[in-house]
Amino acid sequence: MPLVKTWQLIVGSAVAGLALSAAAVATAGPWDSGQRKAERARAASWGRTGGADHAAGALPQAAPSAPGVLAGLGGRTAADGGALAGTLAPLLADPALGTVRAASVVDTATGRVLYESGAGEAMTPASTIKIATASAALAALGPEHRIRTTVAPGAGPGEIVLVGGGDPSLTARKKSPAGSGGSLVALAADTAQALKAAGTDTVTLGYDDSLYTGAVRHPIGRNDNIAPVTALTADEGRPVSASQAGALGADAAAGPAARTDDPSGDTARAFAALLRDRGIKVNGEPARAKAPAGAQPLATTLSTPLAGLVERMLTHSDNDIAEALARQTALAAGKPASFEGAEQAVSEKLASLGVDLTGSRFADGSGLNRADKVSPRLLTGLLAKAADPRHPELRPVLTGLPVAGFTGTLRARNAGSSPAAGLLRAKTGTLTGVNSLAGTVVDPSGRLLAFAFLTANAPDGPAAEKGLDKLAAAVAVTS
Repeated sequence: MPLVKTWQLIVGSAVAGLALSAAAVATAGPWDSGQRKAERARAASWGRTGGADHAAGALPQAAPSAPGVLAGLGGRTAADGGALAGTLAPLLADPALGTVRAASVVDTATGRVLYESGAGEAMTPASTIKIATASAALAALGPEHRIRTTVAPGAGPGEIVLVGGGDPSLTARKKSPAGSGGSLVALAADTAQALKAAGTDTVTLGYDDSLYTGAVRHPIGRNDNIAPVTALTADEGRPVSASQAGALGADAAAGPAARTDDPSGDTARAFAALLRDRGIKVNGEPARAKAPAGAQPLATTLSTPLAGLVERMLTHSDNDIAEALARQTALAAGKPASFEGAEQAVSEKLASLGVDLTGSRFADGSGLNRADKVSPRLLTGLLAKAADPRHPELRPVLTGLPVAGFTGTLRARNAGSSPAAGLLRAKTGTLTGVNSLAGTVVDPSGRLLAFAFLTANAPDGPAAEKGLDKLAAAVAVTS
């Protein structure tokens, strides 16, 4: 890696709160989502569950975390709004960006508005709405929250019920391509052990996905970018045969792919097969059932902590995780876990953060719905909240943003010799005729700035993306 790119990445990550000093890292060991891996493992080893995600009982306690963000680089002056306006205004006028353009740039440390153009105008944001989805979920549930998938005794002898909690990290593969998360394999092993201990080797399997209500299919209809939204879905509804389950890597868990029409049923059938592999006979085909109220689970598996789900959603623009997090926000607010309930809950939770919601609508969590509306001012307001030391629970909104030239949906954008490579982190948004970019960047004075650029009616999508990249790079180099 060229020396200049390495320097850029280190400086950008430092100001955004992604790294500690070299001495601290050497002493503490590797990090995972802002937490020392050794520290996490040690804390887990003290618990009754031994840190296993699939253990039943109370949620494991979080290990102590590192400070979420480093202090700003001292002695630096704030960015000059006048210079920034002179640089951005001509770039924003580029016809490649379409007929409607709006922009907002703020200093996250002071809240000072450095540049605005139509910043209060609510527009279709595409996937940049995931910043709002992430902020609402983290504010409602906290970064350490985990989602349960359980197996409970059924109503009759020899009956068990697989109960979905809406975990978007749930997988039927032997090794999760996305890291730790809910595991049907581990859940089946624990269930089989519990059944055998009770002298049971034959069961009837039911499955319960009733936690979510309303429409299962996204309003855009059948689409390779999102599976039907149910409370019991393994591998995001991406069909995987038993022979493929252990061989597929991370690439199989991201991006467009054919999806099953019956995620809940497929998940239950995969679970039945895993039980059979472990010596439990399963009679017939799994069918929908309700677990008796108050039934103690036979086994439990836990999702990736919410912070990790948010980071993966933002880095890879994962629509399935986004819709799951919107529904989890609804559940936390006591509202129906539906598109409509999630819209109300997300709006109310964001309002509690004190950001400007004028004209906003959150018709879904992913941004696939063109009825979504947010303003650039709302997006920069949320990014500034995530950088505020008074809101450490929102920090994954920043740490999950792709890094220009390095990760996720920005791997190939502002890459190479771009002055923004490694310094800029942003969420992309793309629908036909809609292009957006919102994130953070370190300016030449060392300040962390939040920016949002929303455009509509661009004649050519790739050309519009290049225009947005120029705007973001300009923020990075203008002082």
